[in-house]
Order: sequence, then C-alpha cells, then structure tokens
Amino acid sequence: MPWQGTQSRPVGQLVFKLAAYSMLVAAAPAAATLFVVGSPLLQWGLLMLIWAASVLLVATRLLTPRLTLARELLAQIRNRSFENLEQAQVPQGDELNTLIWEVYRTGRVLEKEIQQLQRMEDYRREFLGNVSHELKTPIFSIRGFAETLLEANPEDEATRQAFLQKILHNADRLAHLVRDLSDISRLETGALQMQMAPCNLVSLVREVIESMEPLAAARQVSLRITATENMPSVLADRERLRQVLVNLVDNAIKYNNPGGFVEVRLEAIPQQHSVRVAVVDNGIGIAPQHIPRLTERFYRVDRSRSREQGGTGLGLAIVKHILQAHRTRLQIESTPGRGSTFAFVLPATSV
Repeated sequence: MPWQGTQSRPVGQLVFKLAAYSMLVAAAPAAATLFVVGSPLLQWGLLMLIWAASVLLVATRLLTPRLTLARELLAQIRNRSFENLEQAQVPQGDELNTLIWEVYRTGRVLEKEIQQLQRMEDYRREFLGNVSHELKTPIFSIRGFAETLLEANPEDEATRQAFLQKILHNADRLAHLVRDLSDISRLETGALQMQMAPCNLVSLVREVIESMEPLAAARQVSLRITATENMPSVLADRERLRQVLVNLVDNAIKYNNPGGFVEVRLEAIPQQHSVRVAVVDNGIGIAPQHIPRLTERFYRVDRSRSREQGGTGLGLAIVKHILQAHRTRLQIESTPGRGSTFAFVLPATSV
C-alpha cells in the first residue's frame, strides 16, 4: 500500500513519502523516507497566518479612514468645494499623514488664489464699467454742444461763447480723467517710482495754497497754514507730495460751504522723528459708512455733486497710492455737518 507504515503515527502529524526512481533502468522498489511535520511547526504556521491576518485587518482599519480623508480632500479641491476644508482635522505623524496634510494645505492655497482671481475679475469688470461711464459723459456732452452749434448756429455771441465754454470744460475733464488713469495705473504697477529727497514742507504747502487761492475765492472759502516752530524737512518725492496736497485741498474747498475754511496743519513730532500733515475743513462732512471706501477708484459719496464739481473719482485713490509709496497711509476723520480731517505722517530728515 502506498502509505503502509504510517497508520500508527499520532494524529496531528503530516507524513510525506518520497521515493527516487532511476530514469535509465527499470524502476526498483521505492525506498521510502518519511518526513514528519511535527505538531509544533503546524501550530506556529497557523499562528503566523492568524497574526498576518490580524495585522492586515488592523492596517486596513487604520489606513482606510486616512485614505478616505485624502480622497475627500482631493474631491473637494477638484470640485472647488472649499467651504469644508476649514473643518478638516488632519492628523500629524507618519508619511501618509504628512501627505494628507500637504493635500489639505494645497487646497487652502488654491482656495485663496481662486478667491483672489475672482476679486480681481470683479474689480476689473467694475473698473472697465466705471471708465466707460466716465468717458462717455464728457464725450457725449462735447458732441451734443458741438452739434447744437453746427445745427442751430446761434447768432447771439454770448450763447456761442457759453456753448464753447461747456465744450472746453468737458474737454478739460476728459484730459484730467485720462491723466489720472495714467497716474493710478503706473502707481499700481510700480512703474512710477518715487524720487525721495529732503523737502521743505512749509515752502511746498505755501505754493499749493497760493495756486488754490482763485478756486477758494470763487467758493468764498478761506485758506490758511499753521505750523510748529523749527519745522524739519521731510523725506518725500516733492512733485508727488504736491499732487497729494492739491487733491486734498481741492476736495476740502469743493465740499465746503460759503464762508468756510480750509487749514493745512503741520506738526513736528520729535519723539517719532516725523511730521504730521493734516488738511482740515469745516465743510459738509462725510457719513461714517462712506469713509472706508473713499479711496476706492471712482467711489463717490454723492455722484451728481462730484461730477458737478468736476471730479474724476480717482483723486483719493491716487493719494492713497502715493502715500503707500511713501510708506505711510491716509487717515480720515469726519463728522457730517461739521467737517473733515485728512492726515498723514512723513519721516523727518532732521528735528
């Protein structure tokens, strides 16, 4: 029998019968050699299988939630569903957790970049719409007055002069708008560099006040300067600082009342090695809800009055960018019916 001699082996042992046969001669009776796999070896094998299965089960249970989290994060990024990324509790530790954390961080970065692009696109649309509207108004006015002159050909010289003055006024307004657009574009892109040098602030303010006297007289507004003694020079681009002061004084005059005043106050601050410049008026003032947006392009508190005054809606935006290039900012305080203060601080060259 093939397994003769193995019946008496204890249960739990595996017996293999091996025989070698010559391929060249007739087969001889097999000389059987028994190899016994004892019970301890079998038991260890079973234990190893159980251990491996347990490890696999535990690893699966540990990895599945993390892989699921990674898959969900990637799905949210792909679908631009960033609102849930804030609540993601990403564990720290091994390489897989580090990978999941990097996925999370990538999602947050992409979210911010997409939001920034959306804001820029909204800003671009609004800007183009505003520019288009601002350009149309003077162009249509010029065209209308010119057509009236050509078609009606009024014989009254006073009427002709009035129409020509309106054409000239709108042409000037158009030129100012184009100039302001060019300035703010160069300021925002950094193409317009500041030429910093010591600047005599008192002398500059006097020049600005003198140039604004005709406008102030026409509006029945008085102009004045106050300055502390031994006023130091400031480090600034003189021509751009002039542009800032002209804009601020011009606004203070135009949005004032007959009999009002505009005062430019210069105050040395030795402790801070700086000078505070403030343009103060007792005009109509500004409501609190408008103040945060005053330096936005084309933002107007009263659109009809602003256009009536000849403003482009870019003056304070230009002021903001020039002051930012001087590493300072515009501070605005206002009370409706009582007046406004527009101030900024510049570094002094000596105190």
